[in-house]
Amino acid sequence: MLIEILKSKVHRAVITEANLNYVGSLTLDEDLMDAANMIEHEKIQVVNVNNGERLETYLIKGQRGSGVVCLNGPAARKAAVGDIIVIMSYAQIDFDAAKTFKPRIVFPKAGNKL
Repeated sequence: MLIEILKSKVHRAVITEANLNYVGSLTLDEDLMDAANMIEHEKIQVVNVNNGERLETYLIKGQRGSGVVCLNGPAARKAAVGDIIVIMSYAQIDFDAAKTFKPRIVFPKAGNKL
């Protein structure tokens, strides 16, 4: 049996941009993506700590070391610059393997730096 569990999380990143006139997605500093074991185009869930909004989208690589966290397209209406968000991705895994699996969790510092 497969179950879906938390694979990766970036906990309490700060929105640096919101670009309504873009196709969609979340642009994330590539350093944060690597640290959280996330890849470009991976499906993610975004939870806004400031207003309780939740949405699903996918990742786009942002410039490495830039600290960028940008909601694009319609998702840009779900957060404002300065809002704190949690970015999560999930994976399907065998039930028994899930018992010992440990997700990768990243806690960014000021400026969304590692």
